[in-house]
Amino acid sequence: MRRRVLVARLDSAGDVLLAGPAVRAIAAGDHGDSPNDVVMLCGPQGAAAARLLPGVVDVITWSAPWIVDPAPEPTPGLVAELHDAVVAVGADEAVILTSFHQSPLPLALLLRLAGVRRIAGASVDYAGSLLDVRLKPGEDFPEDQPEAERALGIAEAAGYVLPPGDDGRLQVANLAGADELAALVGSGPYVVVHPGASVPARAWPPLHHAAAVELLTATGFRVVVTGGPGETELTSTVAGPEALDLGGRTDLPVLGAVLAGASVVITGNTGPAHLAAAVGTPVVCLFSPVVPAVRWAPYRVPVELLGDQNAPCALSRARICPVQGHPCLSNVSPEDVVDAALRLSSGISSLGSRRSIGRTDGRRTPRGNR
Repeated sequence: MRRRVLVARLDSAGDVLLAGPAVRAIAAGDHGDSPNDVVMLCGPQGAAAARLLPGVVDVITWSAPWIVDPAPEPTPGLVAELHDAVVAVGADEAVILTSFHQSPLPLALLLRLAGVRRIAGASVDYAGSLLDVRLKPGEDFPEDQPEAERALGIAEAAGYVLPPGDDGRLQVANLAGADELAALVGSGPYVVVHPGASVPARAWPPLHHAAAVELLTATGFRVVVTGGPGETELTSTVAGPEALDLGGRTDLPVLGAVLAGASVVITGNTGPAHLAAAVGTPVVCLFSPVVPAVRWAPYRVPVELLGDQNAPCALSRARICPVQGHPCLSNVSPEDVVDAALRLSSGISSLGSRRSIGRTDGRRTPRGNR
């Protein structure tokens, strides 16, 4: 019989997309037995991304008070909401996927109370009876590895490995079709500029984006600018009179199709960078070093990483830039971005470029060599 396994990733869309290889490993089943049905437990920002992951049969959306910002009140009603949803799906096993700065233990406690019998996760803290499978970060695996590989390591500890033929790259399904894409972007090649970011500390200045669009257009690129419903003023400013402005016109399946059709995507360290990686499109990534690029750079696609990775804000996890003038990104010029886009669109981006991070040729680096 097919079993249902709950896989939790409670934060952003990009983090959920990076969990994709781990989800496929869990869906493939335990040691060659029959496949599992994976139910994803996600926060409100990640639920749409979970619906794009191969292997996911259902999605539970729940706002964790220790993850979501602004945080909901931890009321009995909120806890009961999760309890009832977990009981309803009938999962007797859970794999909790977290980043290095998150603990699986609050969720493990709630899942245990909801009747989940086997729980796996990675915790630096003593887990007692909350985790049946506990990885110790820094001991059982290194923290300085891509986030997708961290998640896959947790799945492997729980007994799940990728099936033969699965190369471990990011994948998505259920994107918009060709007709819907053509109606939005027309015909002919294009590059995508996505100027928005989940937090201000990761954003390249809007006028830098606008200048880059002007230069890209002058260079001969057709430019499509994307953004969410709350970013239409930003996308209008960036697109100007020359680019196609799709601000507020794409949900995640449509955005994925738009990124899949692009020759290059230009964006910050935000969800669309990982969505571009999931559809195999090269990325010029304006990466603020508030989090480490080795963990969150676009995974296993050609990448040009721009931004001072040794800036004073490095590893601060700041949401608002703590340094006057936002130098880690504001010092990247529009010309730098256009040059990077030209290299990627020509397929000549150097693997040893000072702007690149780790491997950019799609090959997994063995963990022991990191």
